[in-house]
Amino acid sequence: MAESGGWHTIESDAGVFTYLIENLGVRDVQFEELLALEPEYLKQLSPVYGVIFLFKYQMGQNRSEAPIDGHLDTDAPNHMFFANQTIQNACATQAILSVLFNVEGKQIDIGQALEEFKEFTDGFPSDLRGEALSNSDLIRDVHNSFSRSSPFVDEGTRKATEEDDLYHFIAYTPVHGVLYEIDGLQPAPISHGPCTKDEFCDKVIPVIQRRVERYPPGEIRFNLMAVIRDPRITAKSIGDEEMLAREEQKRKDWARENELRRHNFVGFTYELLKGVVKQKVQDGTYDDWIKQTKADNLKKAMAAKKGESED
Repeated sequence: MAESGGWHTIESDAGVFTYLIENLGVRDVQFEELLALEPEYLKQLSPVYGVIFLFKYQMGQNRSEAPIDGHLDTDAPNHMFFANQTIQNACATQAILSVLFNVEGKQIDIGQALEEFKEFTDGFPSDLRGEALSNSDLIRDVHNSFSRSSPFVDEGTRKATEEDDLYHFIAYTPVHGVLYEIDGLQPAPISHGPCTKDEFCDKVIPVIQRRVERYPPGEIRFNLMAVIRDPRITAKSIGDEEMLAREEQKRKDWARENELRRHNFVGFTYELLKGVVKQKVQDGTYDDWIKQTKADNLKKAMAAKKGESED
């Protein structure tokens, strides 16, 4: 996998992912974070097109080895969209597209730009699909528009080491009657057996549970999001005004949070601190303020150390 080449990290967040795909031209699709690994909970969000799973990547894994769960399907149909991840930091958007591009029929509208990209790469081997995705100016620019603004050097510009905590996105979705795990770091899609779209919720949850159970007890750094139809469509169709208002407010909150992500507040914080210091100097309370701050920090440090010794 190459270095980032201009791709930045983005958060695993339902609002980020929803507005990301809308900016790519996708219509009537939304992401919802799953707070419980229960099939019935997932079914409440139907129709579910797939799920995106974020987990801590364990360095040193041999990609040539057979998967612990499921099997590499090297005979998967070529018109199924599977792309090798060829560049760092692109895995979130790549996992999202792996669901959207594999939804069968006309269940969703992915927009003209993505439809053209999908048609252009149809028949490509997985490595060339990955290269095409990584080199797409449109997809990269939209992806990067949802990265947090920072005045510091982006971590994505350096190559990861074994000391880093690395996280990776993969997708699970039913394709042509098979439950597939789509991971761009694997040489092929991983089949988890027969699965219709109606069986997806029942069959995908045990697969994810088995994967989580392979981690040490206490490991909680996972995130799971469902790719679903926009709930506002259902709310309008059944006349549920309360549900519609709730979903509209959620969209407003997401829009505000995404706007904040585009800005960094280091400069503002610096100017604010300068103002506070100036006021303290003018009041003649600067020295006392510094002494009190040091005393408070020492007290907190001692309390924390005491708590560690009692554990």
